[in-house]
Amino acid sequence: MSPISVRHLIPVLSLCLCAQYSAAFGLPNPGLGRFTSSLAASTLKTTSVTDGTTPSDDAKIVQFGGSALPQEKPDKQIVGGKGLGLQIMSGIGVSVPPGFTLTTPVCQEFQDSGDLSDEMWAAVREAVKRIEKDTGKGYGNPENPLLFSCRSGAAVSMPGMMDTVLNIGLNKETVEGLAKATNNKRFAYDAYRRLLDMFGDVVLGISHEAFERRLEMLKMKKGVRDDTDFSADDLEELCEAYYEVYAENDKSFPEDPFEQLKACVKAVFSSWNADRAIKYREINGIASLLGTACNIQTMVFGNRGETSGTGVAFSRDPGTGENKMKGEYLINAQGEDVVAGIRTPEPIARMKEVLPDAYEQFMSNVDILEKHFKDMQDVEFTVEDGKLWMLQCRSGKRTGQAAFKIAADLVEEGLCTPEEALFKVEPDHVKQVLHPTFSSEALESKEYKDNVVAVGLAGGPGAAIGKLAFTTEDAEARQSEGVILVRENTSPEDVGGMWAANGIVTSRGGVTSHAAVVARGWGKPCVCGCEQLEIDEKSKTMTVKRTGETFTEGDTISVNGNTGEIVRVAIETSSPALDGEFGKVLGWADALSDKCKVMANADSGPDATKAAELGAQGVGLCRTEHMFFAPERLPVVRRWILRGEDLDKVQEFQRTDFREIMAAMDGKPVTIRLLDPPLHEFLPRVQQVDDAMAKELGYSSAAALISDIESMHEENPMLGLRGCRLAIVRPEVATMQAEAIINAAADLIEQNPDAKPFPRIMVPLVGSIPEFVTQAIIIKRTAERIKAERNIDVPYEIGTMIEVPRAALISDQLASVVDPEDGQPLCSFFSFGTNDLTQMTMGISRDDSGAFIPTYLENGILEEDPFKTIDAEGVGWLVRHSSVNGRAASPGLSLSVCGEHGGDPQSIEFFDKVGLDYVSCSPFRVPVARLATGQAAVKRDGGECDVKRL
Repeated sequence: MSPISVRHLIPVLSLCLCAQYSAAFGLPNPGLGRFTSSLAASTLKTTSVTDGTTPSDDAKIVQFGGSALPQEKPDKQIVGGKGLGLQIMSGIGVSVPPGFTLTTPVCQEFQDSGDLSDEMWAAVREAVKRIEKDTGKGYGNPENPLLFSCRSGAAVSMPGMMDTVLNIGLNKETVEGLAKATNNKRFAYDAYRRLLDMFGDVVLGISHEAFERRLEMLKMKKGVRDDTDFSADDLEELCEAYYEVYAENDKSFPEDPFEQLKACVKAVFSSWNADRAIKYREINGIASLLGTACNIQTMVFGNRGETSGTGVAFSRDPGTGENKMKGEYLINAQGEDVVAGIRTPEPIARMKEVLPDAYEQFMSNVDILEKHFKDMQDVEFTVEDGKLWMLQCRSGKRTGQAAFKIAADLVEEGLCTPEEALFKVEPDHVKQVLHPTFSSEALESKEYKDNVVAVGLAGGPGAAIGKLAFTTEDAEARQSEGVILVRENTSPEDVGGMWAANGIVTSRGGVTSHAAVVARGWGKPCVCGCEQLEIDEKSKTMTVKRTGETFTEGDTISVNGNTGEIVRVAIETSSPALDGEFGKVLGWADALSDKCKVMANADSGPDATKAAELGAQGVGLCRTEHMFFAPERLPVVRRWILRGEDLDKVQEFQRTDFREIMAAMDGKPVTIRLLDPPLHEFLPRVQQVDDAMAKELGYSSAAALISDIESMHEENPMLGLRGCRLAIVRPEVATMQAEAIINAAADLIEQNPDAKPFPRIMVPLVGSIPEFVTQAIIIKRTAERIKAERNIDVPYEIGTMIEVPRAALISDQLASVVDPEDGQPLCSFFSFGTNDLTQMTMGISRDDSGAFIPTYLENGILEEDPFKTIDAEGVGWLVRHSSVNGRAASPGLSLSVCGEHGGDPQSIEFFDKVGLDYVSCSPFRVPVARLATGQAAVKRDGGECDVKRL
C-alpha cells in the first residue's frame, strides 16, 4: 500500500459518505473527484503520466527527427504544442532538424526543486549522443561543432511569453571550428554574437539594451546602417564588446557547452513563472497546465548567406481567412529577427524568386500539414544553403472573421465535417466578429480619406479609436480612457499594456511579429511595421516622417487593423453584418444542439429584438424590476412602494414592456421573473432627499419621507424581503404582474389573431412548497380570470427559479405540486438562477467577492471564479440533483439556467451533460452560447474532432 498520510484519509472517509448518497441517485460524488485529482497532482513527480509508476527517463525525454521513431500518440499535455508538432511532422515525412523534448513533468519537477536532477541531466547527455550520430557533428567539438536551440512549448500557445536561446554550444574555441567547417567566418561570428546577447539577456538577466548599445556604437564606428552590413572582423569585434558587457555586469559567459545548455534549459523552465507569462495566462484564462515543455533542437542556419533564410507563414490569411498563403521571410537571418520585428521582412511570395526550390518544397509541406491537421497552419522554417527545414507547426491564431471563413471553407473543400469545423472557432472569435469596424460609408468618406496620415501592415482585426499611450504602464493606468498603445516594436513585457489598449501601433515588425500575433489572438486592431512613423517613447511623440506632423500623449487617433491605416481623427465605428460564414457556422451549431438551446436575458423590446437578431430562440429571463429605473417611471414606483399608490400606473408600465418583448420574440417563449430585488434598491438614499423630492412622492416634508425610507432598512437585504417573500407580504404584487403579463399577450392576439405570444411566469426565491403554491395559485387564478373576461386563449406556463439551495434539495416535491381545485400540475419548469444559487451555496457575496477571489485564484484555492464558471462539484451537484429528482417526479419538466453561467462555454458543456433544455444569457453572449451548445453536443456524442489540433 502506498503511503498516504492521516490528513489525507480523513477527507477521503467523509467524502465516501457523499459517494453513498450520490450513488443512490446515479450522481457523481460531489467532492471525491476534486480531492483525488488534487492528490494526484501533488504527487505528480513521483507518479507516472500514464500508469502510476515512477516516470522513466523515456517518459521525461521524447526524441524527434533523424533516427528517432515518432511517438504513435503523442500527448500534447506532456510534450507541449511545439513538441507535438515536431513529433507529427517527423512521422509524416517532413524534414525536421533532430532533437528531443524535455516534457512538462520535468518542468514541474524543476519548479518544485529549482534544479535538474543528476539522473535527468545524464539522460540529456545520452540524448545528445544520438543527435551527434545523426548529424556527424560533435557537441562542443572544436573541429565540427553541433549547436542547439532551446525553446519553450506549452500545451497552449503563448507566443513570445517564454524564453528561447539559439546557437547554444559556441565559445571562443568552437566559433573558430564553425568558421572553418562552413568556410564562413562572418556567419560563425554572427551566430556567436547572437548567443552572447540572448544568453546574457535570457539566462543571466543582463539588459538586452546593454548589448544593443554596443551594437549601435559599432554601427556608428563602421559607418553601416544594418547589422547585415558588418564584415566578419566587425562581428568578431562586436563579440569582444559583448564580453565587456558581461564584465560590466559582473557576469561571466560559460565556455563549457553543457554548462550553457543546462543553464538555458533552466531559464526556459523558469520563464513559465515569469511575470509576462503569468499575466498572459491570467488574461487568456489558461489554467491547469503542468508547465512548459523544453525543446532542444539541432540548429540549422538561415544566416549563412544569400542562399539561406528564415521565415514564418500561415497557410491561410489569419486576418481574413482567405485561402492564400500569408507569411514573411528574411534572407541571411535567424528566426528571432522575423518574430521580434528587428528587421521588416519580405512577403513569402517573393521567396519563390530567390529560393525557388526551397519555396516549392515549402509549399508542398504546408499543404501536407494542412490536410493532416484539417486546419490552417502556422509554420516556422529555415533554409540553410538551399535546403529547407521545418521547425514548427501549429494551428494558427486567427481573427474572428478569419475563423468563421476558414471553418466554412474547410467544409466546402471537403477537408472536414461541420462537426469538426465547429472546433476551428473559439468563443473569443465570436466576440471578435461582434467588435466594431469602420463602415464602408466611413471608409469612402472625405473625413476618413483626407485624414489618413500613415499606412502600415494590417496586423489585427477591426477598428479602434483611442488616445495615444507610449508605454505599457501608461496604457494600463489609463485603460478606462480608451487608449491606443504605440511602440517602436512590442515585446512580451508589453503584454499588459496591449491587453489594456483598444488598439496597437508599431513602427517596426511584420504581420508575424509579436505585436501582430498577440493582437490577432485577442481580436485587437493592430497596425504594425508602419515605417512611415517615428515613435519616441522618451519624448512620448509619434511623428509622421513624410510631413513632420507630430502627435503626443493623449492625442486621439483611429486605427484600421484591416487595412493598416492610421487616421488623425476619431472615425465612427459600426457593428459588422452577421450573415455569411458567421451565420452558416452558427447554423451548424444550432442544428447540432439537439438538446440544449439558447435563449436570452432581455428586459425591454430593444433587448429582445437584438437577441432575436443574434439567434436567441426565446427569452429565458425577463427581469421585471429592470423596467422601473427610467427617470419618468421611478417616482411612480417609489410612490407605490412607500405609500401603496399608483399601482395601476406601475402595471401599465409592465404591460407595455411585456407587449413589446413578446412581439419582438414573435411566438417564441418569453420567461418573465416576478419582482425579485429588495425594495430599497428603488428608494433614494437619505442624503438625496429634499423638500422637492418629498413633494413629488406625496409627502408633506423631507423628514416624513426620510422616516419611511429608514423604516424599510434591512441589515442583509439580499436575504431579506425580496422575491416571493415580497409578493406574499404584499399580495397585490403577484396579481398586478400576472394581470400585466396576460393582458399584454391578449393585446397582441387581439391586434393580430395570428400572433402566438407565449409567456412563462417564474416565481423567484422559492425555498418551500407553500411559498411556491401560494404564488402559483394567485398567478393561475388571475390568468384564467383575464382569459375569460377577454375571451382570448393565452397559452402560459408557471414555474420557479431554483436559486435557494433548499429548493434544489426538495425539487421532487416542487415538481409534484398540483392545483387543489383541478388536480393539474402547477410547476411546468425550473430555471436555475445560478448567481444566487452560487452565492447562497458557497456563502460568498457576489457583490463583494472581488476583494478576495483574485487572491484565491492566484493561490490555487479556487480554480475558476465561481460566479463566471459553474462550481460543478458543489453548485453543479445541486443543479444535477434537482434536475434528476424534478424530472423523476414530472418527466415533462422543462429545465434551464438563466444565471451568469448561461453564457460561459465551460459551464454550458456541464449543463448540456446534465440535460438542461436551454441556457439563457445576455443578448450579445447569445452567439457564443450557440457555438458552445453545438460543441457540447458533439463532445457528448463522442464526436469531438479537434484531437489533432495543435
